[in-house]
Amino acid sequence: MRTRMRASPRNARARADAVWRSPEHRGSDLIVSIIVPTLNEAEIISETLQRLHRDFPDCELIVVDGGSCDATPDLASAYARVVTTAPGRAGQMNEGAHRTRGDVLWFVHADTVVAAHALQQIREALADPGIVGGGLSLRFDRRTPSLDYLARVSTLRARHLHHVFGDQAMFVRRETFEYLGGFAPLPLMEDLEFSRRLHRAGRMVVLPATSTAASRRLTAHGTLRMIAFMQYLKLLFLTGVSPERIQLRYQAGPGVVLPSLPGRSRIKHPHRVTKEKPHGD
Repeated sequence: MRTRMRASPRNARARADAVWRSPEHRGSDLIVSIIVPTLNEAEIISETLQRLHRDFPDCELIVVDGGSCDATPDLASAYARVVTTAPGRAGQMNEGAHRTRGDVLWFVHADTVVAAHALQQIREALADPGIVGGGLSLRFDRRTPSLDYLARVSTLRARHLHHVFGDQAMFVRRETFEYLGGFAPLPLMEDLEFSRRLHRAGRMVVLPATSTAASRRLTAHGTLRMIAFMQYLKLLFLTGVSPERIQLRYQAGPGVVLPSLPGRSRIKHPHRVTKEKPHGD
């Protein structure tokens, strides 16, 4: 009777090595599927998909909509295959992985701009069978000292601590993604949780190519306050606070948790964050 090998990250690496060392799976031959989760992104989705379709014409492109109330699905259908599922970024990305056929899964947020040469760097990196995935270097669509600092720290953190967030256009080998069971069904921090498991399954890389993220959610509440707020949320997650409790803190907004910073007046009626999720830095 044959003894079944116990599943472990080490065994996953061994199986991956056997597959990815074969000639048919060298980096330049890999099929890449771009998965874009959306929810009420009608204002930006056409521009995003036009760019992805233009810059990466040989990639499979799919939009997974979480039940938008606007024209997002109709607009997206002009450029990509559109599927609809329940809202929740983790579930949407898992559904996209299930509906695609690529050797590599590349998760791109609707409000990010990835460099045109990123695909070449991904394929070159994955020519090394020991690399299971990674992300891009972070930038923001505005240049300020605080945003530049956050981008540099985020990229360094991803390279040295292997904490890759969604704004960094995470990519992963399909075999590894499926072995790990995809993203956990968390209301937030699903990218941080997955990248920690991904690191245990093999080597990760942060490529020089950039992912330019929208800064609107940072600047709307004050950049320094939002940086501190996101660090606070990440600390809660890393110390074992449940994602449901963290979500409640997030929905309360930075003004409740961090009502004021030195040199700034106290806000009596803080705006509440209701839609977008934190970058998590």
